[in-house]
This record gives sequence, structure tokens and C-alpha cells, in this order.
Amino acid sequence: MTSGLWTNWVLPGIWVTVQLTLYSAALATAIAFGVGTARTHRSRLVRFLAGFYTEVFRGTSALILMFWLFFVLPALFGWALVPMWAAVLALGLGYGAYGAEIVRGALNSVSPAQREAGIALNFTPWQRLRLILLPQAVPEMIPPFSNLLVELLKGTALVSLLGVADVSFAAYLVRLATQESARIYSITLGIYFVLAFVLTRGMKALERRAKAGIGIDVKATTAGGAR
Repeated sequence: MTSGLWTNWVLPGIWVTVQLTLYSAALATAIAFGVGTARTHRSRLVRFLAGFYTEVFRGTSALILMFWLFFVLPALFGWALVPMWAAVLALGLGYGAYGAEIVRGALNSVSPAQREAGIALNFTPWQRLRLILLPQAVPEMIPPFSNLLVELLKGTALVSLLGVADVSFAAYLVRLATQESARIYSITLGIYFVLAFVLTRGMKALERRAKAGIGIDVKATTAGGAR
């Protein structure tokens, strides 16, 4: 692979992949916390609507949703999205639905005694969520969120079908230019692995910090789980 191809296509493609991952993850996180919290709401209607959203977007193909947002949405409503933002929206909506189930499960795992203590202290529902439930639930969310983030990173490869110049699209162009499929795609696999490794290391550090904040010994927890 010549240095020109690397500089002009692959490096910008890596940056596009990183941006897609970060933007989609930010949207998915906001959706996950909003919808996941709504799944635990005392209102039956709110729980139903949140559950409906989750089921719809968990059962929708991310690729077809990208195509729908890019090709169908403008025809129906006149809202044309550039490929990058259609991809971010599709990935954020889809992975946010999976993340919502993580949030719901973590919130429901908090001891009922903790909820009752908040009620006894006359905390509002928002105060109970912010001061009691989330501080205990967030550390439990981080490991599955880490897995979901890696899946999201790999899912960004779909955007190449919309012509977004991510690393997979760049690899395709370089392969056409050099006819070196084995080398190009082996390097691309390595790029995704390095990006995923960086993400998982960052999430591990975040998990240690979150658990330390509520007095959980991460090493002892890991050792106990190993036994």
C-alpha cells in the first residue's frame, strides 16, 4: 500500500469511523437512559410507549433503517439527510433500544430497600433516581454497554453502502486501486481490532472509577466472580 493511498483514503476513513462511533454512541446513550428509565416508570402508559419503542427498533435492521432514513424520509416529508447523519440516526436509534434494556435491567436490580429508603426520606422520584438508583445502577451498566459499544463500532461498517467514506469504504477503494484484497482487508481487520481494544480499555477504566465512587472493590468483585 503506497503512502499516498494511506494518507488520502485510509487515515481519513479511520477518522470518519471514529466520528460515526462517537456521535452514534452519544445519541444511543441519551436514548438508552431516557427510554430505559421510562421502562421503570410507575405510569403504565409511559412503560408501554417505552416498551413499544424498544421492540420496534430492536426488531429493525440497521441497514434498512439507514436506507429508509436516506431515501424514503425525503420522499415522505421533504427532510433530506446527508448520508453521515442518516447513518448516525439509524445507529443511534437501533443501539439505543438495546441500551434501554441494559438501563432498565440495571435499575430494576437495585435493592427494593434502597427505593423504600428514598420514599421514607420524602425524596421525589427524580431525587430517588439521581441520588439512589443511578449511582448504584450505572456501574452495573458499564460492562454490557462496553460490549454494545464494540458492536456499534463494527456496525459502522454498514455506512459504506451509503457512500460514507469510513474505513471500510476506504479499504474497498484501496483494494480496487491495488488489487491486493488479502493485504488490504487484513489491515482493515487490524484497524477495527485496535479501535475496539481502545474502546474496551477506556470502558474498563470508567467501570473502575464508577465502582470506586460507590466503594466497590473491582478486583475483589472480579476474583469473586471467577470463583
